[in-house]
Amino acid sequence: MDSMLKPARLLISILLMLSASALAFASQTSAQANTPVAKEVLVFGQKIQYLEAGSGPTVILLHGLGGSSQAWQLNIGALAQQYHVIVPDQIGFGKSDKPLVNYRIRTYVDFLDQFCKQLKIERASLVGNSMGGWIAALFTAAYPDRVDKLVLADAGGYAVPKDFDTRQFYGLNPTTREGMSVLVKKVFYNKFFHTDAAIDQAIAARLAAGDGYTINSITESIIRGEDLLDEPVKTIKRPTLIVWGREDGLIPLSDGERMNKDIAGSKLIVFDQCGHVPNIEKAMEFNAAVIKFLGEK
Repeated sequence: MDSMLKPARLLISILLMLSASALAFASQTSAQANTPVAKEVLVFGQKIQYLEAGSGPTVILLHGLGGSSQAWQLNIGALAQQYHVIVPDQIGFGKSDKPLVNYRIRTYVDFLDQFCKQLKIERASLVGNSMGGWIAALFTAAYPDRVDKLVLADAGGYAVPKDFDTRQFYGLNPTTREGMSVLVKKVFYNKFFHTDAAIDQAIAARLAAGDGYTINSITESIIRGEDLLDEPVKTIKRPTLIVWGREDGLIPLSDGERMNKDIAGSKLIVFDQCGHVPNIEKAMEFNAAVIKFLGEK
């Protein structure tokens, strides 16, 4: 359900080749003052690594299933010019600890709650992609007074149709070229990611990530129908921006349109020629939209 292909090697070697605009953005955000610094904190006794950059109102970026803080490499610098940006490797992913527990979305809501308390963050805006959006939305429903604004990018969380074959969810943790090819074509619109070389790099990154148990555990929780957003999302009253890729092959645009209706006063932006990760495929447009939204009174 995510950019689950990109620890640093994949992001740096592939994502920066995505387009000339992405390259321009990368150079634009190389200023030393906004260079993210890696830090760590203990949450429930578990090491959580996070990146920190910039100053101002706090914005927390939440990656999705199989991702890490590296999924936001094309966004941190732009946001850090005006905001205090915090980007955790969520528990079970990236360089954070990966305990063998029964993961579910509320596990991540609890960790985000304690993570903020450890860092003495009383209020923040949340930006989440895919599973990260699900976590951000559920956190906002649970702790509305601690969220300034909410950005949901191709967020998961709704119950799947009754006739949906939930065994398809196991395809989110591919270990074959065929499986990875199927997933990548759902995640990315850009055909560069569909090449044999990109698929091979994606498999290497997936195998090196060491989060297969976490992904499968969350997948099983999703299949059990735990922590769904269908009702909680309707209680969200915080200013909300919903961003979606029109060609998202994992979570359809219809879910974004439904969120737009379920969250009173929310705004929906749809990027054409974009898949499941608009923060990567449409980085400059995504950054501009988020910065504009966060700055609105």
